[in-house]
Amino acid sequence: MAEPQTAHGVRRRFDPLIAAAVVFFLLSAAFAAAPALKAGPTTLAGAMLLIGLAGVACLGLFVLRSSTEPAAEGEPVFERVVDALEEPAALAAADGRIYAANAAWREALGGAPRLPKGGPSAVSLFTALAVARRGEIGRATIRVAGAERQARVSPMGPRRFLVRLAERPAEPVRLPSAALEVLDAVVTAGAPPPKVLDAFAAASPFGAALLDGEDPFAATIVEANAALAAMAPAGRPGAVFGDLIEPASRADAALRLAAGAVTALEVRLAHDPGKIAHLYLSRSQGRWVAYLLDVSEQKQMELQLAQSQKMQAIGQLAGGVAHDFNNLLTAIFMQLDVLAARHPVGDPSYEGLNEIRQTSARAADLVRKLLAFSRKQTVQRETLDLGELISEFEVLLRRVLYEDVKLETEYGRSLPQVRADRGQLETAVMNLAVNARDAVRAHGGGTVRIRTARVTQEEAAALGYPGAQGDQALIEVSDDGPGIPPEAMDKIFDPFFTTKPVGEGTGLGLATVYGIVKQSDGWIAVDSRPDEGAAFRIFLPVYVPAPNAANDAPAPAKVRAAPRDLSGAGRILFVEDEDAVRGVAAKLLRARGYEVIEAGSGEEALELAEQHAGEIDLMISDVVMPGMQGPDLLKHAREYLNGAPVMFISGYAESEFSDLLEGETNISFLPKPIDIKTLAERVKQQLAQAA
Repeated sequence: MAEPQTAHGVRRRFDPLIAAAVVFFLLSAAFAAAPALKAGPTTLAGAMLLIGLAGVACLGLFVLRSSTEPAAEGEPVFERVVDALEEPAALAAADGRIYAANAAWREALGGAPRLPKGGPSAVSLFTALAVARRGEIGRATIRVAGAERQARVSPMGPRRFLVRLAERPAEPVRLPSAALEVLDAVVTAGAPPPKVLDAFAAASPFGAALLDGEDPFAATIVEANAALAAMAPAGRPGAVFGDLIEPASRADAALRLAAGAVTALEVRLAHDPGKIAHLYLSRSQGRWVAYLLDVSEQKQMELQLAQSQKMQAIGQLAGGVAHDFNNLLTAIFMQLDVLAARHPVGDPSYEGLNEIRQTSARAADLVRKLLAFSRKQTVQRETLDLGELISEFEVLLRRVLYEDVKLETEYGRSLPQVRADRGQLETAVMNLAVNARDAVRAHGGGTVRIRTARVTQEEAAALGYPGAQGDQALIEVSDDGPGIPPEAMDKIFDPFFTTKPVGEGTGLGLATVYGIVKQSDGWIAVDSRPDEGAAFRIFLPVYVPAPNAANDAPAPAKVRAAPRDLSGAGRILFVEDEDAVRGVAAKLLRARGYEVIEAGSGEEALELAEQHAGEIDLMISDVVMPGMQGPDLLKHAREYLNGAPVMFISGYAESEFSDLLEGETNISFLPKPIDIKTLAERVKQQLAQAA
């Protein structure tokens, strides 16, 4: 049926209900005006009634006209857009009336002039229309042919909204059972095993290999990168991977792998058991991928650090033991002095006392070696010419060596000077020479060589001193004996460790050398292989005198001969926590004419110093004591001493506490163990200097 058109050619939509409403409205207005016309329009009431009815009629016609208002001028464009859409679409008003719909919409929802008015679809649609009125896109669910379809509502001009239904979901493709079985087989089948290493492994700086076999250590190498061939020359395609690893190490790694280890397996390489590597294994589609990382240098550094920490701990223990033992030896020596005065030469007890003294002296020598090892021995450094030192010491060395041992010395050119304790350095060289002598004599004799030289930093690094800074003075003691067993190399500097038969060594020779070298700011390295002898190399920093210093050190002042008369007078404050030492020392000093005030601790000594302020001529104090230490006592008691000299006695080295006495004057030091003669001589010297 053709639809009416406006003057502008816009099609109108005829609504019978609206036409009936217009007819009935006009009849109602006419019937309401009939009484007014009958009464006559001349009356005021009739005129007002007619005017009111005319206004109502105009208003009603305006409302009815807006309800039958034709589509906007641009609405044919919207209709063409709706017709062009493939999915079901309609152009609707806010109240649900449909202005236009395409064929897909009419096929799906019929030709209804309005959107659904009832049910869940109506609620969802009008909610979406409310959202679209705000300029947003609303979403609704419409039930179409028994199935729910999604709809989108978007604004399309004033009071016009485009409603579009979503496409019907596609039906799942149904494949034949045979096709499904083929697809399942493709999905569940694993990838084929790799034939080559990936690019990362092939170019990596660590060893990588692709292995074929169930057991990685029995598997064949399919491919190996260049780094593996450089690390293990036998690591070529076709070789058995397990052959690259040392047998004992391979067995241990296999056990750890069987136990489920997922971390790195530490192994040693077969061609050089000294090389250590970390092995990483991963399973890759039926084959093994092995990664081999060389950690030899890292392990060497770890061993050096562990050795250094061990030596430091042992040194602290040895130093503590030596300090306590020095106190006991001091008491023994002083008691021997008391007994010697009662039993002079010719007394039946004199010989026994002399043997006790000799044994105690040997014990004191052991303590000195322990202190040397722990680097807590008192050091008196001086400038030494390396060539002159060894040349003068060579005469004594030849007396120590036997006739079946030949001594060879080699002096390099431009030998440098060093700053060291002459006695300690001679002891170190002597211990090394005696050890070399014993090593070659055990195999029928041989040669001991002592070489001195000046080496550069690079030469020192090549000879075993990796941390050398600048030129170094070298003292090398070597022999052509059997060498040092590899299992003993990491223990040779431990105190009381010896490879000599029972009763032929104390085990402190090399420990003493180690401590002396370290205390001299040097380095000691060992080079030994079985049946090729051993070489011990001592590196000491080269001493370069300041430019403004004199070429020759000033000759030391002649020491005044010790006075034979050891008696004296004066008040001495003697501070010592060891009762045995304090008691016998005070007794012997009193016997020589001194007044001795005893204190068993730093706190007690401070109180006594305050009580006798200005009356003390000399304070003798131990350094390490429970509670207040000797240096702390001096700082607190200095105001009561009135400038009196202070003498410290200790089994530790003076350098251990010298920094605590910075700024102090009139201080002297006497190392333990001491006897009464030495103590009395030093006391008289100190009092004479202060007089």
